[in-house]
This record gives sequence, C-alpha cells and structure tokens, in this order.
Amino acid sequence: MKKVIILCAIMITSSILSSCTPLVQGAAAVTTVATMSNDRRTMGEILDDKTLYMDLGNLVAKDEMLEEAHINFNVYNQAVLMTGETPDENTRDYLESMVKSKSPKINQLINEVEIMPKSSYLDRAKDGVITVQIETLFFDQEVFHPSHVSVLTERGVVYLMGSVTKREAEHATNVASKAKNVKKVVKLFNYLMVRPAKEIEKDNKRKEAAAKRAELEAKKAELEAKQNELNQQLYELGSD
Repeated sequence: MKKVIILCAIMITSSILSSCTPLVQGAAAVTTVATMSNDRRTMGEILDDKTLYMDLGNLVAKDEMLEEAHINFNVYNQAVLMTGETPDENTRDYLESMVKSKSPKINQLINEVEIMPKSSYLDRAKDGVITVQIETLFFDQEVFHPSHVSVLTERGVVYLMGSVTKREAEHATNVASKAKNVKKVVKLFNYLMVRPAKEIEKDNKRKEAAAKRAELEAKKAELEAKQNELNQQLYELGSD
C-alpha cells in the first residue's frame, strides 16, 4: 500500500493550523483576508498560486514513483520552489519532469531537492518551528509587510520568496538569520526597483493620521493641564 508522507503546515500568518496535506509549509497554502489586502500580488495571482500549490501536492501524493520521496513546494507568482529528499537521481529527475509536464503555468522551477534518505518527522517539526519563528519576527518589524515575504524551511535551510526591493530583501534576510537553528538563508526574490506607489501613498496617509493623533493628544494633554491649574486656583480661592 502506498505510503504518503503527511505533515501539517503551520502558517503563522493565518493564526490557525491548516489541515494536513501531502506537503509541508508553503505560503500559497493558506491566505487570510488580512494578508491578501497587503499582498503585492493581485487577487487572481494569489488564487492561481494557491491552486498550483494544491495541484502539485496532489500530483506527488498520487504518484507511486514518489512514494519513497518527501517533497515540499512553495509557490509565488507561479515560480515554484521544490525542496525535500528523493532516494536517487532518477527519482529526482522524474519529479522535475513530471512537475514541468503537468503544470504548464509554472514560469520558473527551482529544484532544491536533495538525494538522500527522507527526513524524520522530528526534523520536519523543527523546520516548522523555524518557519514560525521567522514569520513571527517579520511581524515585529516595519520595513516590509509580512505578506510580502514567503518562508519555507528544509533541514534548517530557510528559503525566502516574494516581490521586494533590495532593501527589503536584505532586511528580511537579516531578520530570518536571527531565528534559532537556522543554518543558511537562501534568497529567491523577485526584485522591485521601487515600492508600489499605492503602498507609499498608504504609508503617507498612515503617517499623516498618526501625526494628527499625536497633535490631538498633545492638545488634549495641554487642556487637561490648564484645567487642573484652574481647578487648583479655584480650590485655593475657596480655601481663602
């Protein structure tokens, strides 16, 4: 009977544990309304990536030639990253040709699959922990939105994908490298010359709103101080 390696993907951006699939991790697997509203892909591109991600998982799960392999996918703008292990080079080559032939929408295939025994469930769990750590760290910085960078970890090697500027890419790499047990960070970004105009406009509006709030808070504090001063004067007059 065919054995399919199943591991649940933990996606910090969704704040939920996704259902078990024949894959692990992968940013296309789960997308929330919050992340979609900040994603640099269009709604259609996000859906295409998610569909391709699921299709690739089903292909691997149903293929008996790959029952001794452990394969992970990540998909961003139809660029596909493959990681994991196959028992020999023939299986690795078969996997690549199968993915290419049955998924014509792929515009780039990055094959990082190693020829070696399958990783243990413990090792995969450790990789999942690293991914969650990095995604959590991404929420604790302001250079880029967490939805702009997708994370996949394999045997302690962290792969980063997304559409970012060089500054954002370097910052994401530095942040990811700070997570515990990271062996190496591999950048697989699509580089932007500048940030999208709509993001800059949104940031400017947010800064303006923050400045107005700060101004109102300052005025409020000033009025409260004057009120306290008047109350004190009234108290002193009443005492006399």
